[in-house]
Amino acid sequence: MNRKSIFRGAATALVTPLDANGVNYEAFGRLIDWQIDSGIDALVIAGTTGESSTLNDAEHREVLRFAAERIGGRVPMVAGTGSNDTEYAIALSKYACEVGVDGLLIVTPYYNKATQNGLIKMYTKIADAVTKPIILYNVPSRTGVNIEPSTYLALSEHPNIAGIKEANGNISKIVETAALVGDRLDIYSGNDDQIVPILSVGGKGVISVLSNLLPAQTSEICRRWFNGDTKGSAELQYKYLQLVHALFCETNPIPVKSAMAAMGFCENYLRLPLTQMEAANEKKLHELMRQQGLI
Repeated sequence: MNRKSIFRGAATALVTPLDANGVNYEAFGRLIDWQIDSGIDALVIAGTTGESSTLNDAEHREVLRFAAERIGGRVPMVAGTGSNDTEYAIALSKYACEVGVDGLLIVTPYYNKATQNGLIKMYTKIADAVTKPIILYNVPSRTGVNIEPSTYLALSEHPNIAGIKEANGNISKIVETAALVGDRLDIYSGNDDQIVPILSVGGKGVISVLSNLLPAQTSEICRRWFNGDTKGSAELQYKYLQLVHALFCETNPIPVKSAMAAMGFCENYLRLPLTQMEAANEKKLHELMRQQGLI
């Protein structure tokens, strides 16, 4: 692993249990404990799956503080602190460092659509301002901007930039990136249907939605790969492929919130503009969960 590495294996992009009164911290704490007890390798708090886009500033900060305290160093914690407002991202990232997180997940700026030069300047400014390593989060389907391999290469020189959560879906581009950055950046799959393909080109793991439901099994996909059991790793990837597709048949985290509610971890509560899952899709998701013995 490179000198800046935060984790290897599977990190859950954890849901944030919400209800009409706000964040349900009792449910949140139970969920964190269950994930760690199940053998998850790391936790990502207040990312996309954690509905960070509709947490207000006070909630976002308290979610990070609470999670850092509850995790208590048992596994690495990565805080979602990205924004399309660079100064706000810096302020939130500094706060996350103060409460004791191990790393920061910084999404590309959405809506304002930076150029590659803008991305380099933004990430460099944030990385200069913080004390913890950063994972760059590339998800062009949501943000409208893609980080190019040459941009990753430029950013890989920064001592506070540790890795990439790559959710562009383009394996060819990911291979190109891996060839350029070598061991200077850890590459994590941002798509649960591409864990093994990304491991096969030197990836260090996954930041996963699937592992909300299946933390042990998602970690096992990575563990088998790292132990040389490539066939066994691929078999698990295939085993959960239909479930992965069901978890993304509507905008994340709509399906995973339904799934976690069905498992008894939280209410099926989302903040607008997200709405509860369509009945036909939910029926299919729950049937697949039954087949896996989850409900």
